[in-house]
Amino acid sequence: MRQGGRAARLRIAIWAAGAAASALSAAVAWADEPYGHPDPGQIGFQAPVTDLARYLQWFHNDILVPVIVAISLFVLALLIYVVWRFRENANPTPSRTTHNAALEVAWTIVPVIILLFIAVPSFRLLTMQLTLPPPDVTVKVTASQWHWNYGYPKDEGDFAFDSFVKDDKDLKPENGDIRLLAVDNEAVVPVNKVVRLEITSTDVIHSFVVQSFGVRVDAVPGRLNETWFKADREGIFYGQCSKLCGKDHAFMPIAFRVVSQDKYDAWLADAKKKFAAAPSSIRLAASADETTRQ
Repeated sequence: MRQGGRAARLRIAIWAAGAAASALSAAVAWADEPYGHPDPGQIGFQAPVTDLARYLQWFHNDILVPVIVAISLFVLALLIYVVWRFRENANPTPSRTTHNAALEVAWTIVPVIILLFIAVPSFRLLTMQLTLPPPDVTVKVTASQWHWNYGYPKDEGDFAFDSFVKDDKDLKPENGDIRLLAVDNEAVVPVNKVVRLEITSTDVIHSFVVQSFGVRVDAVPGRLNETWFKADREGIFYGQCSKLCGKDHAFMPIAFRVVSQDKYDAWLADAKKKFAAAPSSIRLAASADETTRQ
């Protein structure tokens, strides 16, 4: 029996070491990942560029993963012990015990303690996500089958434009274009500024996700949802619709370019001329609704 117990403990130690090695290799791989988009063979989250994304990833990697790994190893150890201890040869006369007060109290209290341990940081995460600070820039994001429309308010120039995925023939890898992520018109925002996003849809439910920002919000017809981010790194950051919204669901990526304030002001000046008079799907839909009412 002692040899069997040692073998079981050795197997558990080997599994625990394997899990720790996997976590370490994932952490090393994360350090080498590019910002703003997934990488072939990547494991885990994309590199974060907001405090919200960093806290979210810390909560997942340092709280949820260790807790579920510990629970899984504990349950596995119990299963191994039960199979070994109560096998027919070692236990020819099974016990008739049906209740154990101490055990029943323990398996009620311990999960409650675990949930309370998880609840404290999760409440803080929810507060960070749902408490919007005063915005420096507001962008209205409207989803349609199958593209995104970005609208900037009057104080930013009062214009809107559609953003479609680039066809393969239009991709320019030398400029950093990525297949199924690059778009014809990127949304542009300034670095180190609070950006409020107002998100809705014109047809079916879509889902707005930019992983590096730690942002995920459903775009629901007839409802205006809000979220925010404050990127502290310049670059282009991609996301995708994560709701099955129709046959071209895989072809409506999200692209935000984060630039310095000077570059943002220059882009605004050009965008006012380029998009203010250009028809977008949202403007055309609004004009059609107005014509119908008349």
